[in-house]
Amino acid sequence: MTRRFAPSGEQPLRIAMWSGPRNISTAMMRSFSSRSDCAVSDEPFYGCFLNHSRADHPMRDAVVASMDCEWRSVATTLAGPAPEGRAVWYQKHMPHHMVGPVAPDDLVGVTHAFLIRDPARIAASYAAKRETVTAQDLGIAKQRAFFDREAERLGTPPPVIDSADVLRDPAGTLGALCAALGIEWDPAMLSWPAGRHPADGIWAAHWYGRVEASTGFAGPDAPAEPLPRALAEIAGARRSDYEAMAAYCLIGTC
Repeated sequence: MTRRFAPSGEQPLRIAMWSGPRNISTAMMRSFSSRSDCAVSDEPFYGCFLNHSRADHPMRDAVVASMDCEWRSVATTLAGPAPEGRAVWYQKHMPHHMVGPVAPDDLVGVTHAFLIRDPARIAASYAAKRETVTAQDLGIAKQRAFFDREAERLGTPPPVIDSADVLRDPAGTLGALCAALGIEWDPAMLSWPAGRHPADGIWAAHWYGRVEASTGFAGPDAPAEPLPRALAEIAGARRSDYEAMAAYCLIGTC
């Protein structure tokens, strides 16, 4: 039986889920938010990244104005009590946002996990939202580098799941993830209310339209369309990183 709140004096289970963009990461956040024991945070370092890098992202100035943009302050908050005293705290992160003085390795009291997706799928989805796409935008190289460091630190691979497996078999894949994280599987994770979530960043207006219309995982991906040459080259440059992590998927076809 799950405990909704962390007992007095006990730390919550903080899950740092590292994903590239356009990788059902927001649907995963919705899934965990459906647990009665879980709080969620949406890309808490995004404002730090935009303020530090000056990257030309949609709604950049509004995002920076809406968030704590001091790296160490954000890290300190993430190491503190979970919102509303919840027993589980799901923190959605992007590895390529970590370009300042705080690295993923610096986060304390968290269990790191990794959500991966075929780079061709990420590139195609990202290109539908932005005019230009670079290999760095996909985040896969930094994700793999941190995966390797965390595997070395632990002496065993950290939990990794593929979005294709989640979409093909949500209950089986999320059940395996919950077991790896040391929490009970909760069927409530398979559905959520349509619309915006209170924890969504303000960038939801640009990026989250499909998730806001959903009430659950969308089902397996349709067959992929061929990519334009430039996008295919970008995705191909990151395929070996993806495959290196995919070899350790908890369940499915990896």
